[in-house]
Amino acid sequence: MNRLAVIALAASAALGTLVPDHAGAQTFPEKPLRLVVPYATGGATDIIARAAAAEMTKSLGQTVVVENRPGAGANLGAEMVARAEPDGYTMLMSASSLHGINPFLFSKLSYDPNKDLAPVIVLASVANVLVVNPDVKAKSVEDLIALAKAQPGKLTCASSGSGSTIHMSCEMFKQKLGLDIVHIPYKGSGPAVTDLIGGHVNIMFDNIPSSVPHIRAGKLRALATTGPKRDATLSKLPTMAEAGVEGYESTVWFGLVVPAGTPSDVVSRLNAAGREAAKAPAFTKRLSELGYGIVGNTSPGQMASMIQNEVGRWEPIVKASGARIE
Repeated sequence: MNRLAVIALAASAALGTLVPDHAGAQTFPEKPLRLVVPYATGGATDIIARAAAAEMTKSLGQTVVVENRPGAGANLGAEMVARAEPDGYTMLMSASSLHGINPFLFSKLSYDPNKDLAPVIVLASVANVLVVNPDVKAKSVEDLIALAKAQPGKLTCASSGSGSTIHMSCEMFKQKLGLDIVHIPYKGSGPAVTDLIGGHVNIMFDNIPSSVPHIRAGKLRALATTGPKRDATLSKLPTMAEAGVEGYESTVWFGLVVPAGTPSDVVSRLNAAGREAAKAPAFTKRLSELGYGIVGNTSPGQMASMIQNEVGRWEPIVKASGARIE
């Protein structure tokens, strides 16, 4: 072999060592993918994950398997994904609370959800609704504020657990108006709503899909929704801001994240699959009927900005609430 041929062969071999990531991204995915849900089966995040997985399986040409890993306020499943191989085959269906609340709520986190996880796409969002037991003598947010001021420390506010967006929505309400309302945490939204209907607690900022059936049945009275605009499911209700609580906004969004360091081409492929999922009729129909807002048109950069917005929104609320989990 002459000298030029040897040089060409060596250059070709060296080039081959530099290309695999790009070549791999072009053929991605070549095997089934795992979508970890850091919450229990049947919850708001799980519903979106399963609807998205069904559609992404079609567009990616590989099965997307949903795996529930609840525990430690979503940190168990989130950390597992953060520590996974950054190759795009392990994703997390994250919620905005994981990024905006958990870093300030948990005193000892062995990972950073905003550094060890990389954004892919936001798929859907949901607002909360301020609901009261029908026996509470308040027909409006204004009435409720007056009642709370007249009886400091008497009203109770249920939540799905300390540090949840349901809890922090109540804390935001209290802090913005200087109200003395007692927080009562439960192990999940279900038991909290049950006790609210039973009159054991007075008010709650529940996720809209959870409370809508009880509102329609007359078991709960709805006063306002917490999003930036009126919710299509409860369009006659004012937003909290419209009801007089200036600057109030509390929503939860759900989206895909992957381990930090995942190749950008792979992230782009997953983003494209997420966009297709969010436009699929089966996805939009199911989630819209349950009270979710469809997003799905976000880039990784836009999702990163949304995460920073959540940090700015919730850090002062969490710290002022005094909530802390060791």
